[in-house]
Amino acid sequence: MASKNTTKLTASSLKLFSKNADVNAKMWDTELKGFHVKRTATGVSYCLFYRNAEGKQKTPTIGRYPALTADQARDLAQQMLGKVAAGADVLAQKQATRQAAEQKKQQTLGAYLSEVYEAHQRRRKSGDQTIQMLQRHFSDWLDKPMDGITPKDVARWQAEKETDGLAFETSKRTFGALKTCFNHAVKTGTIDGHQLAKCQLEKPHLTDDELAEAGTARRYLTEHETQALFRGIDAYQEEKRQGRRNSRAHGKSHLPDLDALEYVDHVKPWLLTMFYTGFRPGDIFGLRWEHVNLTFGVIRKVIEKTAHHQHEPRTFPISKPLVKTLTAWHEQNGQPATGYVFPSASSKSGRLDKHSMQKPWRKVRELAGLPDDLQLYTLRHNFASQLILAGADLLTVSKLMAHTDIQTTIRFYGHLQPNVARDVIEHFAQVQTPDQATTTTPVNGGVHERLG
Repeated sequence: MASKNTTKLTASSLKLFSKNADVNAKMWDTELKGFHVKRTATGVSYCLFYRNAEGKQKTPTIGRYPALTADQARDLAQQMLGKVAAGADVLAQKQATRQAAEQKKQQTLGAYLSEVYEAHQRRRKSGDQTIQMLQRHFSDWLDKPMDGITPKDVARWQAEKETDGLAFETSKRTFGALKTCFNHAVKTGTIDGHQLAKCQLEKPHLTDDELAEAGTARRYLTEHETQALFRGIDAYQEEKRQGRRNSRAHGKSHLPDLDALEYVDHVKPWLLTMFYTGFRPGDIFGLRWEHVNLTFGVIRKVIEKTAHHQHEPRTFPISKPLVKTLTAWHEQNGQPATGYVFPSASSKSGRLDKHSMQKPWRKVRELAGLPDDLQLYTLRHNFASQLILAGADLLTVSKLMAHTDIQTTIRFYGHLQPNVARDVIEHFAQVQTPDQATTTTPVNGGVHERLG
């Protein structure tokens, strides 16, 4: 058995040891029991060997040579032995301190996003976008402990975002994502709680212009606008066809002849799908052939906006014009059994980007002569509004719009039934009033009208 290498640890002995010792070699101090140095692959460390109150061997690291001199390290070792004599386990304390520091680091927003929440969000369709959004909008908070972020911090953040011109709805959605992240941190035990549970963003006051716009933002198409929309869609197709004719006539004959196709691209069938279903854009981007039954004229799918808490698919009837449109589009694309109805040729997922319809919509709107402020989402509002104006009941419209409850439908579209209450009471009066209720009888020599 090799003899124990012992000597007084000094500057000169440590210099020789550092230069000549093999990895894992130890040199023990003759001045203080248990105090020694150890050669590692990266240098020399001061250590202390002792037994705790249970008799278990412990060897904590005191520091690194030459950052500490031998005398400094020996003094620290002496202090440790004093604590051991008092019944303390210095290694356990050191490990607990390190663990607490590491846990505190994990409790910062930035660490939690990168080390825990990112893996959780990868399971979701737009998880990467959520992480990027949180890191971008809350960059000043990444080094803060999550449980230390206060409602006052949120108020300052909202004020800064308003100054930057960020829309309130965007701020609201972003802040909601942050609270969801904090709730997940509580669920995983990373933090015990947070201060934002009851915190809400303060809705900004509307300007005079915004008040004027508020009444027209959720609108429907007039008959003239509907006709213009369909003309604009066809004009878009013709413009694309003419551009292709020019290209084929000038040396690009290899390009497909768009005159031979029903649809020049996805734009017309995409817009008609939204027009005839009132679906949110995200549900059309995510629409798959597996969801569509052209034989029975139905679409059955999970609504993306509420998919996190409503997992069951919903069934939506589709009109004959849309069945005809999707049938032609299906045949034009080779009658696929699966895959996106409106696929992307460039994205890895095969799904169109959520902004991919903005440019085509501007072009259609321009060709149709429609107002510049007419949003694509107006097609959804138009669907619901026209149904109600045609006499559909609010419950049916609520189901077709995939609202979570009928109160949403009533709040947004109930005003389109202003005459229903009057019609009902007039009908009641006509049916329930006796025939003699409006006859007149003399009273005290005069005439008195019986009101019944």
